[in-house]
Amino acid sequence: MRSRIISGRIISGSGLVLVGLLATLAALIYPVWSYEDRSGTQLDALTSQSVSTRFGPLSALDRDFITKVRLAGLWELPAGQQAGERGTTRAVHTAGKHLVEGHTFLDARVREVAAALRLELPSQPSAQQRRWLDELSAARGAAYDERFANILRRAHGKVFSLVAEVRATTRNSLVRALADDANTTVLDHIQVLEATGLVDFDGLARDAASADPRPPTRSPAPPGPQDSPPTAPPASATATPSFTFPLPPPVSRPNPRPSTS
Repeated sequence: MRSRIISGRIISGSGLVLVGLLATLAALIYPVWSYEDRSGTQLDALTSQSVSTRFGPLSALDRDFITKVRLAGLWELPAGQQAGERGTTRAVHTAGKHLVEGHTFLDARVREVAAALRLELPSQPSAQQRRWLDELSAARGAAYDERFANILRRAHGKVFSLVAEVRATTRNSLVRALADDANTTVLDHIQVLEATGLVDFDGLARDAASADPRPPTRSPAPPGPQDSPPTAPPASATATPSFTFPLPPPVSRPNPRPSTS
């Protein structure tokens, strides 16, 4: 009887070891199955949400980008026209002019791309964009200048990051060319808006921090107090900063000239 009990305990212990080994093996195999073979991963979504065109695959992100370029023109072009009328400073007038010129060009480009890809485009600004236009329309004087500079700068900052992502990842040649044009135009608009001297950079930083709750990545050697002043570089190696710079053109290439024939 005693030998049977001991034998049963040995068998039971062996079973527990076997179950543990099987559980460990399953834990190792599951991530491979769940992220490589199962549908619903990012790579699978990219494949399933892309459509074939003669210009290359068109992803969901590409289509979202094309739509947002069109939406940007639908409200930023009238905002630029309004700045030319209501702005109280030359810098605000200049920013408004750049908005009008840039989005007139970009709107023609995005409609050209959408037609080639057979995509429908919105004809009205979004609800948020209409609220921004209403907020600008209600302002006067210096308050208008400040709201114009900050509302438009905040919006352009968000579009700028989308343009970079699309330009880095798209497999479609038409979208790639549109992203090039959008990058040049949006950067130009960011710079002329900042040149008004009215942009609240602290507010932009707070907005970005609240939108991305991840802790910031810290440098391995963050700057701090020093016991002695750093040694100045040789005079020949000291660069003289320039505070004047030409703004990039609002378009990446000139508009076609009318035929003379």
